[in-house]
Amino acid sequence: MSEFQIKKSNKTLRIIVSVVVLAALIGTFFYFKSQRSDVVAFGDTLKVHYSPFYAGEESIIKYIGKYIAPDYGIKVEAVALADGTQANLVVSEGGFAATIQQHQWWLKQEVSANGFELTPTVEVFQWNFAIYSDKYKNINELPVGAVIAIPIDGANQGQALWLLEREGLIGLDKKIEPRVAKIKNIAYNPKKFDFRELELATIPRVLDSIDAGITYVSLFDAGKIPRDKGILFPKAHRTFASRLVIGTKFLDDPQIKKLQQAFSDPRVREYLRTTDDPLVQGVLTPVSDE
Repeated sequence: MSEFQIKKSNKTLRIIVSVVVLAALIGTFFYFKSQRSDVVAFGDTLKVHYSPFYAGEESIIKYIGKYIAPDYGIKVEAVALADGTQANLVVSEGGFAATIQQHQWWLKQEVSANGFELTPTVEVFQWNFAIYSDKYKNINELPVGAVIAIPIDGANQGQALWLLEREGLIGLDKKIEPRVAKIKNIAYNPKKFDFRELELATIPRVLDSIDAGITYVSLFDAGKIPRDKGILFPKAHRTFASRLVIGTKFLDDPQIKKLQQAFSDPRVREYLRTTDDPLVQGVLTPVSDE
């Protein structure tokens, strides 16, 4: 009877020890998982993300990497990732040092939907946003009932509608912030334009079947739509400038501060103003003063 009790006791002890060790391992795993982003150490080479759909962004990063970053004691590497939401996730966790793929309104949309910890910092450039048409040569030629394609996403739909309002073609509800306006917020539409919501990159592909389309010049270029199809190239507004977006928890990192200095260097503006790179010229511009 005593021998049975000893064996039973040893077995119970082994089970208890195993449970304690397992619990310790699980606790350690989750501790380090939770601390992972806090111990990211950025080296001398900082990866900056760009969207491959806007090839000129790569040109800007490479220019900064070659001619500006060395003056701040860092190296800059351009990295492409097509999924913008995934790129924002990587930046928020420190896998990339930053991204230049978005303006503040798109970023707000991303943060609201996904809870990313991201902060917009330096204004880098602006994407030219334009109206193109296969049928008309001037914005004022658009007839009553013209079918106009605009972006379906909230951030860029607001940009398109605000553009039309600034041109006096529509009026938006005064109670709505125009930069985030939707079709339902149109209060004045004298020509009874028929707005069609489409993905940004789809608009150039359907230009021959509508009266006009509004999106980024770089996407019309990518769709092989000649620029003489553009019927309005409005001055880009500063509120839609590209931002160097950083993971919020890394803002005080010395290398990240150097990165911000490099991207805010006056030579970036001069490059945008004078370059003959076809991916940048007429597509990406210096940040507006307005």
